[in-house]
Amino acid sequence: MAEVPGILANFLELPENDVNVVPQQGKIGPDFSVKASGYHFLVECKGTAARAPLLMSLRQFSEIKDSFKKEAIPLIVVPYMGKSGMDFCQEHDLSWVDLSGNAHIKAPRLLIHVEGRKNRFKSVGRPANVFAPKSARIVRLLLIESGKAYNQREISQITGLDEGHTSRIVRRLEEINLIDRDEQGYLRPSDPNQLLDAWLETYDFSRHQIIKGHVAARSGEELLKRMSQILAEHKIDYAATGLAGAWQYTHFAMFRLTTLFLADPPRKNIFDLLHFREDDRGANTWLVVPNDKGVFYGSSSHNNIVCVHPVQIYLDLKGHPERSKEAAAIIRQESLNWGRDD
Repeated sequence: MAEVPGILANFLELPENDVNVVPQQGKIGPDFSVKASGYHFLVECKGTAARAPLLMSLRQFSEIKDSFKKEAIPLIVVPYMGKSGMDFCQEHDLSWVDLSGNAHIKAPRLLIHVEGRKNRFKSVGRPANVFAPKSARIVRLLLIESGKAYNQREISQITGLDEGHTSRIVRRLEEINLIDRDEQGYLRPSDPNQLLDAWLETYDFSRHQIIKGHVAARSGEELLKRMSQILAEHKIDYAATGLAGAWQYTHFAMFRLTTLFLADPPRKNIFDLLHFREDDRGANTWLVVPNDKGVFYGSSSHNNIVCVHPVQIYLDLKGHPERSKEAAAIIRQESLNWGRDD
C-alpha cells in the first residue's frame, strides 16, 4: 500500500514530503500510521472490501482505540470500495480510501468525499470463496450448531466435504477472523452474527434453479399445506423456505408466495400432481432445485410441514418479494438470537 501517502497528500492538498508515515510498532496496532496537516490516521489495509475483512478491521480498531489519542482517525484502505462496503463503513462511521481514487474521510474539521472512479483492480484474483455452495456447508454447520465446537475431521465428516477442501475453507475463515480455533483444535464462530452477515452479503438466491408458476389456492397457507401433503405422500423430498418457511416459525405476515426446495429436479408427474402451471407472471409458487443439497441441513417438521433451518430461511428471504425484509428481521430476532445488540 505504498500509494497511500501520495493519495492522502493529494486529498489534503499537501506535498507528499509533508506526509509522515509511522511503521507499525509492536504486534498490536494498525498496519501503519500517517501524520499530515495536524491529522493522525491509523491505517488498516485490506485486499478486498468484502464484509469479512471490513469486520476484521472494525474489530482491530476497537481493540487498539485506547492505545491512541482520541483525535486519531481510523482509516481503511482497499483496492476498490463497492457499494456494500460503503454501506458497511457508513453504518459503523468508518473512514476509508481506495486505491482507485475514491474516498470518504470524516473527522473534526475534515470531510473528504470522492466517488465515481472506476475499479482499477478488476483482474485481481480472489481468495477461496468460503460461501460458495458446497464450501458454505461448513459455515452453515457452525451457525446451526453455534453452541458446539468441532475439529476439522468432524466438520469434514458431517458436511461430506473431503479433508483437503475442509482445511482450505477453515484456514480462510480463520484468516478473516470469522472463526476461532481453541488450543485443542476445535472450531467455532468468532461471532455468529458477523459470520451470518458476511454470508448474507455474498448470498444470491437466484443462483438456484427456480421454476416459477401458479397453483390455484385461496391463500398461501392453504397452498403450502396442500403441496406439502402431496409431496410427502409421494415420498418427494422437499423443504419450505422464504416467506412460507418464515411463517411456520414466526406466524408473521401472511404470504402469497410459497417457495419449496426440491431435492431433485421435478419431473412432469410432479407438476401434474401439484396442478402446477409454469408461468413467471403472477407466480404464487416457486419450486427450487438448490445448487447444493446442503440447504437441507438442519431441516425440521413444523405442523407436518418440513422447513429448512432458520439460517437458510433468513438467507433466502433476501431474494423474495412481499414483506420479506420484515420477515427476515423477525426470523433473526426470534430464531437466530446470538446476543445481537442491534
